[in-house]
Amino acid sequence: MGDFNLALVIVAVVVSVLVLLVSVYLLVNYQHPDDANQAYFPKLVVVLGLTVAVLSILMLPADVANRQACRKAVYNGACSLTLPMKTLWLVVYIVDAVLVFLVIPFAMFYYEGDQDKSVGKRLRTALIWVVASAVVCGLVLGILYGLVGKVDFTVRHLSSSVETFPNSFSGFSSGQPCISSLPRQCAASTAPSSSLTTWTMRATFPEYVVALTTIVGSVLFTIFGGVGIACLPLGLIFSFVRRPKAVITRSQYIKEATELGKKARELKKAAEALHQEERSGNKGRKWRKNVKAVEKELLLLEDDMKALEEMYPQGEKAETTWALTVLGYIGKLIFGVVGLIISIAWVAHIVIYLLIDPPLSSFLNEVFIKLDDVWGLLGTAAFAFFCFYLLIAVIAGEMMLGLKLVFITIHPMKWGGTLMNSFLFNVGLILLCSISVIQFCATAFAYYAQATAAQEIFGHTLQSLRGIKYLYKYNIFQYGFVALAILTLFYYAIFGWRKRKPTGRFQISN
Repeated sequence: MGDFNLALVIVAVVVSVLVLLVSVYLLVNYQHPDDANQAYFPKLVVVLGLTVAVLSILMLPADVANRQACRKAVYNGACSLTLPMKTLWLVVYIVDAVLVFLVIPFAMFYYEGDQDKSVGKRLRTALIWVVASAVVCGLVLGILYGLVGKVDFTVRHLSSSVETFPNSFSGFSSGQPCISSLPRQCAASTAPSSSLTTWTMRATFPEYVVALTTIVGSVLFTIFGGVGIACLPLGLIFSFVRRPKAVITRSQYIKEATELGKKARELKKAAEALHQEERSGNKGRKWRKNVKAVEKELLLLEDDMKALEEMYPQGEKAETTWALTVLGYIGKLIFGVVGLIISIAWVAHIVIYLLIDPPLSSFLNEVFIKLDDVWGLLGTAAFAFFCFYLLIAVIAGEMMLGLKLVFITIHPMKWGGTLMNSFLFNVGLILLCSISVIQFCATAFAYYAQATAAQEIFGHTLQSLRGIKYLYKYNIFQYGFVALAILTLFYYAIFGWRKRKPTGRFQISN
């Protein structure tokens, strides 16, 4: 077992380094050319945030593997090389909270500050905003903690009279479990209903902060994850359905390009008008609404330009470009079908294991256990894949709703065209939802992940907090997740196969 433990430590180190390298790769390839060779502090925050978010998701499978490492230990010290999971979870939560509530807002305020100001003034302005936000959040948390920061545990009070210790235990049975022959109240199965009582204690402030953060993340996770679990695979499949079937003619290309040019000029005029209003200090509600409208139309225009370039490839290697485009859409179909199977398995597992009481089956828990029997880490790898897929679904849902709903700020992720404020916003969202993804996975796979440090953290304390426990008692988040997944499925069944039609000339509110 010692060798297995050492292998686990080595795997954890290697995976951490790989995640860091992948985070740097994503930053380099997604960043906007305008941010090249500048904005180093926001870039550092993005890399750190992505690394922490991914590692926090992978820590749950590592926790399971860490538990299995000592399962067959037969001598003292056999588990001396296992991972200190409780300490690692604590470090991840602290870093996650600091990044989400302090570092990322500071980096966004600094990045979006007036470029005409000096670096010192931009730092001071960003610091003022962050401190003000921290003070408001601290006051709200302090008031809530003082009023309802308690944990209500439902316990059964058992008692038995004092008797002389028996010389023989032959008289004990299921009908006589206690020493005393008087009314048996020391057995939970035979104790009266009046023995149930509530044990109230005050939660620690860090536990309460983690709980409220988890609730906020769970609301976002339910919305984005429920939509994303369906739109992630279906979006890929219907992208294949709406693919360009053939190369268009040159005359068609010129006609479409001319229309896009007209729309681009209109957007440029609108952007210049909004920029003049900003300089004059007229930044009211109508101005912000128009800015969001321009951003949305600009994203749609970029999508139209990309689609036009796909339908009419140019250059010396036009045929090769068209072949790669066709292969790309075939790849989307394959990944979409595989993702659809995983999404169906996720929703079915939630219904079978979490929403039906008692559960019909442990379903995926049994699958992971059987895979572990085939090879030690095969089930753990499959478990990690399902957890990571859920995080990707959250990101996909946020991307979809960001374009559909007006009240959500649009921060798109574009390959080679993502500004740092969009990067920071999405990283903050991922970090906020990552804790809820962990909690959701720990609950959904409670049988497989039993006796882990994560189970201890997301145990009865979180689900017994006053005012919050009912959300977990009645499975509000799970029902919301499944309902939104079904609604998204119907949406794609009705509208997914249609191609987006032009909305006409762009106009802003006067």
